[in-house]
Amino acid sequence: MAARVGRPTLPSTDEEVWRYSRVGELDLDAWHAAEPCTGVPEPVTALLGSLGHLAAAVVVRNGSIVAARVDEDLAARGLHVGALVDGPDASDALGCVAGDGPDVFTALNDLSTIDPVLVHVPAGLTVDAPIVVIDWIDDDRVSVHPRLVVRLGADASARVLEWHGSDDVAAFAAPVTELELAPAARLGHTGVQLRGRRVWELASVLARVERDATLSVGLVGLGGDYARVRTDCRLVGRGATGDLSAVYFGTGAQTLDFRTFQHHDAPDTTSNLLFKGAVDDQSRSVYTGLIRVEPGARGTSAYQTNRNLKLSDDAWAESVPNLEIETNDVRCSHASTVSPVDPDQRFYLESRGVPTELAERLVVLGFFDEVVDALAVHEVRAIVSAEIADRLTTGAN
Repeated sequence: MAARVGRPTLPSTDEEVWRYSRVGELDLDAWHAAEPCTGVPEPVTALLGSLGHLAAAVVVRNGSIVAARVDEDLAARGLHVGALVDGPDASDALGCVAGDGPDVFTALNDLSTIDPVLVHVPAGLTVDAPIVVIDWIDDDRVSVHPRLVVRLGADASARVLEWHGSDDVAAFAAPVTELELAPAARLGHTGVQLRGRRVWELASVLARVERDATLSVGLVGLGGDYARVRTDCRLVGRGATGDLSAVYFGTGAQTLDFRTFQHHDAPDTTSNLLFKGAVDDQSRSVYTGLIRVEPGARGTSAYQTNRNLKLSDDAWAESVPNLEIETNDVRCSHASTVSPVDPDQRFYLESRGVPTELAERLVVLGFFDEVVDALAVHEVRAIVSAEIADRLTTGAN
C-alpha cells in the first residue's frame, strides 16, 4: 500500500484525539491493496434476505461494488443508490462534507477508494423502506477504503443501513461516511460494525446538518480486533438536530474506540448523545466526546451521556466527556459511568427465583435495550440483540 499512496505520517497517542488508542501498533506495509472483484458472497445474500423489503441495496466486496439495485418506482422519482460516478452532481459529491478530512486516514481513503457509493435522495422524496449498503471483506491481508456519501435534498426523508462485515480474515479498513442534509431533511443512519476478530478498522462518520433538518445516527460496535469510529456531527443551520447513539460489546482482547464531536455552529440547535457499552474478558473500550458551542450558537441544547458495564476484573473502559462553550444562553450537560452490573437489579431477579448467571444476562440485555430499540433501521434490531445475547453466552468464544 505504501507504494501506492506514499508513506503517510501516522498519528501518535501524544495527540489528545488519539489518546488511549492502539494506533502505534499499526503497520500500513503489512497490508496489500485491494483488487477489483465480482460476485456477492453467500453471507451477504443471507443478510439481505433477512431484512425484508428494501428500497435499494448495494454490495461492496473488498472495496469494489459487485451488486446494486434500486426500486424502479423510486429510481424514476430520482433516487440514486450506486456508484458515485454515475450519480447526480458526481463532480462535487466526494468530499461534500469531509473536505480535506479530519485525519490522515480520511486522506488515505481519498487516494485509495476504488468504488465510492452515492445515496442521493432528491428534494421532497420520502423513502420508507431502508436503503442498505453492505461492505464485505473476504480477502486476507487486504487494505480497503470504502466510501459512502449520503445526500438528502430539502425536505427529503430516508433510512440508511451501513453494514461492515467480513469473513475470518486479517484485514485493514479505513471507511469514510459523509452525511449531508439539506434544510428540513430527515435521515436515520444505522451503522453496524461486525467485522471478524482479525480486522483493524479506523472509520469516520462525518455529518453536516442544515436548517431544521434532523439526523439520527445509531452505531453498533461488536467486531474487529481494534475498531475505532470517529463521529463528527456539525449543526450548521438554525434549528438543526443531531442525535447520536451507540451500543458496543467487547470480548476477548478487543478494543472498541469511539470519538465524538457535537459541533453547534448555528443558533437554536440540538444534539443528544447516548453511548452504552460493555466490556468482558480482557477487552477494552474508549469513549471520548466533545460538545463545542460556537459564539453564534445561542439557544443550543446539547447533552452527552456514556454508560459502561465492566463484566470482568480484567476488562477496562475509559470515558472522557468534554465541553467547550463559547456563548451564553445554552443548555449543556455531560455524564459518564463505568461500573459493574447493578447488584440491586441482579438481587431483585434472584429473589424471584432467577439463577445468578441468567439474572446478570437479563440485566445486561436490558441495559442495551434503550439504544437498540431506537435504531432507525428497525429491521436490524433483532439481529443486534441476538449478537449481544450470543456474546453473553459464549464470551470470547
